[in-house]
This record gives sequence, structure tokens and C-alpha cells, in this order.
Amino acid sequence: VQLQASGGGLVQAEGSLRLSCKDSRRTFSNNAVGWFRQAPGKEREFVASISWRGGSTYYADAVKGRFTISRDNAENTVYLQMNSLKSEDTAVYYCAAARGSFARDSVTSYQYWGQGTLVTVSS
Repeated sequence: VQLQASGGGLVQAEGSLRLSCKDSRRTFSNNAVGWFRQAPGKEREFVASISWRGGSTYYADAVKGRFTISRDNAENTVYLQMNSLKSEDTAVYYCAAARGSFARDSVTSYQYWGQGTLVTVSS
């Protein structure tokens, strides 16, 4: 598994962005995938996760109803659609592949990490 996150950028509050996480080695179709974020001066926090076939999703309370995680295993890509963005969503966003087919919010469940993409929301 080798993950590449992209799609970050500068957006105004209430705007939208879609992040992508692509596995260049085309091997993570059997792994759950999660998105995490880290704001300046804060610890990394869980955002959302999706099971290996996409049948199960899990969200942090802070993003529930605004963010949607999805995956296209044929394209070896997981997406994070972010709507109604707030200034507190500003962070570097990381995608990660879990050791197993299902995973939720524990950082220790994730084995492979991408390099991160910066999302900045201006108010």
C-alpha cells in the first residue's frame, strides 16, 4: 500500500472540497481506509473511515452530516467530500489504510499513512 492524498486547498467558509486518497500500488481494496486531520498545535484526530467494500462508514461527531467518505476500489481511490466547511476544519488531512477490513477511530488500527494535504478554510 502506498497512499497519495490530494485535493486540499483554500476555501471560504461554507464552501466545499473533495479530497482523494489513491493507492498507487493498487493493493488496498481489502483494507478499511480512514481520514484523519491535524491542526497546528493540536493532536491528530479521526475524521471518518470506510470499510473495505464501502458498506460501513463511521464519522467523528464534528463532521457528521457535513462530510461524506466513499471509495471506488476499481480506481483504488477513497474520497472525502467536505461540505459546509468551517474555519475549525482547517488542518492537514491524512488518509490511512487499516490493517484489517474494518476500522474506526483508533490511530493504532491504521498501518499505512499518506503524506497529507492542507485544507485552509477562511472565515
